[in-house]
Amino acid sequence: QVQLVESGGGLVQPGGSLRLSCGASGGTFRVYIMAWYRQAPGKQRELVASISSGGRTDYADSVKGRFTISRDNAQNTVYLQMNSLKPEDTAVYYCSAHHAYWGQGTQVTVSS
Repeated sequence: QVQLVESGGGLVQPGGSLRLSCGASGGTFRVYIMAWYRQAPGKQRELVASISSGGRTDYADSVKGRFTISRDNAQNTVYLQMNSLKPEDTAVYYCSAHHAYWGQGTQVTVSS
């Protein structure tokens, strides 16, 4: 059973930055596709970014050029660096392993 714990959310002003972290345990981290999803109030959960075991990355069009996903297999951790944040980035952000295991989520609020 894979367990995921996110951290790093918070309140930030528009144009600011945050870095989310997700620590994994209970599985073979290095082989998993890791991903970040988000869910805003009243909206469906959407895929924000993913990174394969080989380091290939994919991003939603809405975050390309602003967000960067990375992983540290030695630390069993995946990161999401979020720059130039916008109010529409406000959501609960979830870490996922292999699109099957989920963390509890961390709130990101972008507001002045």
